[in-house]
Amino acid sequence: MYLVLLGPPGAGKGTQAKRLAEKLGLPHISTGDILRQNVLLDTDLGRQAKDIMEQGLLVPDDLVAKMLDGRFNNPDIKKGFILDGYPRTLSQAYSLDEILASKGLAVDLVVYLDSSDQVIIKRLTGRLTCSKCGANFHTINMPPKVKGLCDSCQGPLYQRSDDVEITVCKRLEVYKQQVTSLIEYYKKAKKLHSLNADLGAQVVLNQIIELLVSVKA
Repeated sequence: MYLVLLGPPGAGKGTQAKRLAEKLGLPHISTGDILRQNVLLDTDLGRQAKDIMEQGLLVPDDLVAKMLDGRFNNPDIKKGFILDGYPRTLSQAYSLDEILASKGLAVDLVVYLDSSDQVIIKRLTGRLTCSKCGANFHTINMPPKVKGLCDSCQGPLYQRSDDVEITVCKRLEVYKQQVTSLIEYYKKAKKLHSLNADLGAQVVLNQIIELLVSVKA
């Protein structure tokens, strides 16, 4: 099963992708993780991305696509994958289809985690991130065992600068402008299924699994 999880920032894509990966035994693929890994390993693509990021610029789509292409060469995706938060634009969707087609693969299902602005703002403004390992926590929904410290590596937790309310609202507006054509693209391909991501994480996870079972059937 080649599954794509889409949704606005704060809809729970990363959380659901990790849980699904554990439950289904499929690799969780995040372009953010791939980017960081390439930079960490000092690959040619990683060096190019690092130079761009150090200038305060966004890594271009073609560079991210090359990293994804390389990741899809790994044998662990033979049975499928869970792609988290990519594509974000119609051009990225085209690139994804081309990369997969070159390997004889295709996206089977796109799950759109639809969440209200009110819930997203509440989730993101309470989010805490570990400065060492990048793990996410929440002041209310998933607080750390020790205040201010990561459960896994004991690194200090911080609030990202883009998780303040005014910035979150701007991010949502940009997202809404970009996602309309992407949703239509997957609707026309009859691959899109929307779920209410305002519900609890376990409820949403169960709904995704039920959806996967019905699609396979």
